[in-house]
Amino acid sequence: MPVLKTRRIAHIDMDAFFASCELSRYPELKGLPVVVGGRSSHAPRIREDGTHAFSRLRDYAGRGVLTTATYEARALGLHSAMPTMHAAKLAPDAILLPVNFELYRHYSRLFKEAIRSISPLVENIGIDEVYADVSMLPGEANEIAQQLKSAVFTATGLTCSVGIAPNKLLAKLCSEMQKPDGITVITLSDIPFRIWPMPAKKINGIGPKASAKLESLEIKTIGQIAAMSEAWLVQHFGNSYGRWLHRVSHGQDDRPVITESVPVSMSRETTFERNLHAVRDKPALSQAFTQLCERVASDLQQKGYTCRKIGIKLRFDDFKTVTRDLTLPAPISDAKSLRLFCGKCLKRIALDKKIRLLGVKASGLVPTDHSVHADAAQFTLDFTVDERGGPGKLDSVLSDILA
Repeated sequence: MPVLKTRRIAHIDMDAFFASCELSRYPELKGLPVVVGGRSSHAPRIREDGTHAFSRLRDYAGRGVLTTATYEARALGLHSAMPTMHAAKLAPDAILLPVNFELYRHYSRLFKEAIRSISPLVENIGIDEVYADVSMLPGEANEIAQQLKSAVFTATGLTCSVGIAPNKLLAKLCSEMQKPDGITVITLSDIPFRIWPMPAKKINGIGPKASAKLESLEIKTIGQIAAMSEAWLVQHFGNSYGRWLHRVSHGQDDRPVITESVPVSMSRETTFERNLHAVRDKPALSQAFTQLCERVASDLQQKGYTCRKIGIKLRFDDFKTVTRDLTLPAPISDAKSLRLFCGKCLKRIALDKKIRLLGVKASGLVPTDHSVHADAAQFTLDFTVDERGGPGKLDSVLSDILA
């Protein structure tokens, strides 16, 4: 009879990934507070002596948010998703760099290829993190973690933090314990001493609302959840979520590492630096709309999918969000077709308020090999339409906006 090895799951998380990618291009910024979240106008300029001149947070004006921050910037109170103008007040001299997703995708591919060179059982969960089932690899867990880290550094020149535990839940928790560039290994016997003292909100799945409710019940740590009976948790959080809280607080998680997954949808959206008027700012809106369709089309084609349904999202200056969808008679993946039919969706919205956010979404995904592809010229306007609130009342000017 073969000997069954203890299940070992690794969570590998790149350290300050976007910022680290940028520092690989500008090594002179290492050790300095750097944030990513600027526009192309904040790109470094080359001086006459060949050195780079960098923008500072104090140079920023707008309402964007930070994408990431180096650990030196985090020490000043800056963090991802923080409004950039607020960050500028806290650390006006911090270096500001524009977002460069092409660069980040390049390093992400290298990082994931490096992990697969050690373990083929890898689940992709984000641009900068993966799970890997390392149960069958020889050696101690610390040795395996070091192999993973070394492979990533050799491939990218960047550091990562690795957590290894009996399941995905615990692996993700422990990968954060010794950031950056750390290794953490825990077993089920470590839960009372290393997991229970952690804040409850550290568990992926306990969001702001659940965290606030737990605190209102004077529960702040994972251990305090674990001390409650399952019946008590069900009483206060409902059957499904209460039972889940009981399981995860005791470190129970039997989810497998999923090496292949089918995406449900692909979407892109942008929040404008200022609210845009449908008529006066038509060129800027039209350009943004086209670029979003091009990016969604690129995502579909790179990942080998077409879509049977497309949709748009608008958020107005009063923060009201409106969506419209179209189900198509045949799948598409090219930017021209996406642009055409997203425009049809747009014409069903009354554009009588300034626009804060614009988004494009492709769903009903079909692998390219399984679809009968068609382009925009082959379609009639006989769609199945999801009105969700009915068409907007458009005048003759608004009906042509962004078309």
